[in-house]
Amino acid sequence: MPKIVYLDAYTLNPGDLSWSSLEELGELEVFDRTLPPLIVQRTENAEILLTNKVKVDEVLLEKLPNLKYIGVTATGYDIIDIEATEKKDITVTNIPAYGTEAVAQHTFALLLALTNKVNLHAESVKQGNWTNAQDWTYTLSPLTELFQKTLGIIGFGKIGQKVGEIGKAFGMRVIYHSRSEKGIDWAEKVSREQLLAQSDIVSLHLPLTSDSQEMVNGSFLSQMKTSAILLNSSRGKLIDEMALATALENENIAGAALDVLSQEPPEEENPLLKAPNVIITPHNAWVAKETRQRILDITIENLKGYLSGNLQNVINS
Repeated sequence: MPKIVYLDAYTLNPGDLSWSSLEELGELEVFDRTLPPLIVQRTENAEILLTNKVKVDEVLLEKLPNLKYIGVTATGYDIIDIEATEKKDITVTNIPAYGTEAVAQHTFALLLALTNKVNLHAESVKQGNWTNAQDWTYTLSPLTELFQKTLGIIGFGKIGQKVGEIGKAFGMRVIYHSRSEKGIDWAEKVSREQLLAQSDIVSLHLPLTSDSQEMVNGSFLSQMKTSAILLNSSRGKLIDEMALATALENENIAGAALDVLSQEPPEEENPLLKAPNVIITPHNAWVAKETRQRILDITIENLKGYLSGNLQNVINS
């Protein structure tokens, strides 16, 4: 049976999922985390390598003569030197579209955290502020109704469309900017300039490319309404973080809610960690048990396809 090594398995399975179906496919060795000095030692005899964030470059591949297959347990595969794997005839697969529902749900969790301040008021009640209030109700911060607000979505793939569907259910007007017309009657395609000028909420759902890196910069933010909210549950490097922190400090936009940052974990000096009116979650939009089980199931099916010669979700030629 082939030797299977999973280098950074903890985020996928901290102990609440079963490896049994994967163990049936080979001699499985699972590591919660693997620091760079240990990578070669742990993988030198592996035919099959599974990784989420551990980078696999040409230098590493030269040291792994038995490696035939790399399974990326995520959608993004920028950690893999694809050209080098093609030279060595190593099959690489990924996990497409596993988190559409979870990420869309988390996007609205972020938005509602800003507009409804549920945690702020719940904690206030626990501290006795309602018991001691003069009135039967109170607010610590203005609340915002989403009905008839304009939701602008940049990147209108599966996740962007799911976010739009949820927005529509809230009674929002949905507009989007995308390279292609999606032919959806409940959302309007507009230019990026129109989207920024009209949107009460701007939500990012596009991949990181050389064109999109730090697209949210000073110019981008200056085109948004001062009352608008920025959401990002896509890629941290879409945002110039200093520019966003400055915009928040100067009240050029009303708030931001992010599940991703340019470096993860972030450095203490990241300006957004101390910026006002920003909510940041630790890249955990995808972490629901149901979503992680889906990743594991697709990982297993991808590997079965490789072993049987019926390849699926291959990202190199």
